[in-house]
Amino acid sequence: MPNSAALEPIQHINVKLFALPAAPEGVLDAAIPVFHRWIQNSACPELLIDVADYRHVPDGPGVILIGHEANYSLDCEGGRLGLLYNRKARSEGSFEQRLRLSYQRALQAAQLLEREPEFAGVLKFDPACLEVVVNDRLLAPNTEQTWRLLKPHVQSVFREMLGEGALALDWISSDPRERFRVRVDASGPSSESETAA
Repeated sequence: MPNSAALEPIQHINVKLFALPAAPEGVLDAAIPVFHRWIQNSACPELLIDVADYRHVPDGPGVILIGHEANYSLDCEGGRLGLLYNRKARSEGSFEQRLRLSYQRALQAAQLLEREPEFAGVLKFDPACLEVVVNDRLLAPNTEQTWRLLKPHVQSVFREMLGEGALALDWISSDPRERFRVRVDASGPSSESETAA
């Protein structure tokens, strides 16, 4: 039976905040000069290094702002635009503290993007509709055991961050070749989901 000690080594926690469906064409094009400006202005807490352009990849990583501790990207994986925070470096604290940090950094970056002149009034993110991805297949394989282990901790963090309203948690896929990922949705009236697909 898994226990909370198994959570401690898990470090690489990604959070993707989804853009609202009305995001216009051309947002990836506009992200390139914005991300270069972020590097020049040290706009994020992490050391920012470069911008990688994957606009040519269908449903791919989009435009990535590469950092030393983490990457930020306007990501199109799964055919859905979002702001992805990809934590690469170790961070202190419990699993819940690390998840909270990844969510807060994703939210800060999404809000910053919304205020950029290129995106003001045309790009909006839903802070209550997101995915959590554990980017470590060895420590968090995509199994039901991992789902049972992580679910109460993910639930606890997002009840704290998003309020005590309806919160749906869905384990997205049980395919062992995929990374472990959970969809979190507190944006609607739906009741909590127990999905373990």
